[in-house]
Order: sequence, then C-alpha cells, then structure tokens
Amino acid sequence: MIIREVRGKQPVLGRDCFVAENAVLIGDVVLGDQCSVWYGSVLRGDVNSIRIGHRVNIQDGCILHTTYNKTVIEMGNDVSLGHRVLLHGTMVEDEVLIGMGAILMDHVYVGTHAIIAAGALLLEHTRVEPRSIWGGVPARKIGEVTDEQVEQLIRATARNYIRYAGWYRQPLTND
Repeated sequence: MIIREVRGKQPVLGRDCFVAENAVLIGDVVLGDQCSVWYGSVLRGDVNSIRIGHRVNIQDGCILHTTYNKTVIEMGNDVSLGHRVLLHGTMVEDEVLIGMGAILMDHVYVGTHAIIAAGALLLEHTRVEPRSIWGGVPARKIGEVTDEQVEQLIRATARNYIRYAGWYRQPLTND
C-alpha cells in the first residue's frame, strides 16, 4: 500500500482497517474503524479532505478525489462503494449502497438508505433523497428503497465486507 503525506497531511486509519497492498491513500484522508480499501483504489486527499465513517468498504478500483478549495468528501457509516466507483467532492450519509462503476460529481449529496445503481452518472449538485434509488446516465430517481433492501442489500453488504477483510488479516490455509 502507498500511504503518503502531502502538504503536511498524513492519512489516518481507524482501528481494524484493511488496506490492500496496492491501494493508495494520500494526504488529508481519515478512515473510521473497520473500513476496507480494496485493490487498486485511490483516495487522494491532496487538494482537500476526505472523511470516511466506520465500517465503510471501498471496493476494487475506486477513486475518491475533491476540487481544490471547493469540495470535500464526507461519508457516513456502513457505506458500500462497488467496484470502480468514482466520487468527486461528494457527501454521502449513513447506510448507502453505490453500485459498480457509478460516478458522482462535485456537490452531489446522497441521503441515508439510498441506492445508486451500477453505472449511474450523478451530475453536479444532484440531491438524492433518503430511501430513493437512482440510476441512468444522467441519473434520475427510479424507485424507493424498501425495508427489505435496507437489510438485505445495504446492511448485509457492509457486514459482509467486514468479514471479507478479516480473511486477509488471517494466515492463509488450505481450509
């Protein structure tokens, strides 16, 4: 893994985090407890801050960045970023699932219990209401999140990634 200080700011990791060997954390990045940053992901806090809550999983190939002196990334707890998600200056509340390959631009706000579909493109200043599903290019609201989806998609994914990260902290066996 590459953990690099930039402009006097060093990444800070909470307790029990997993960071893959080829993940990159640069500058003003703070991860909460039990987070995982998977293979090929880049969190570049060189021009502004990136704040990640607890139990967040940032899956393979994600990119998180901001705009100099204009935007930050703030993310709540129990958030899952699917493979190759791109966040740029985005605010994400608790218990959100962002699907593979989604792109969220500057000043996008995602409310609690929302789901962003795979491949969605959320343009600047898009506001995603809590418990809504957004998809498409450009993205628009396409549905409402059910209680079952909160439990079986959003919460289950966050729990599963804590377990997966644990596998990488254990010695490998043939079992």
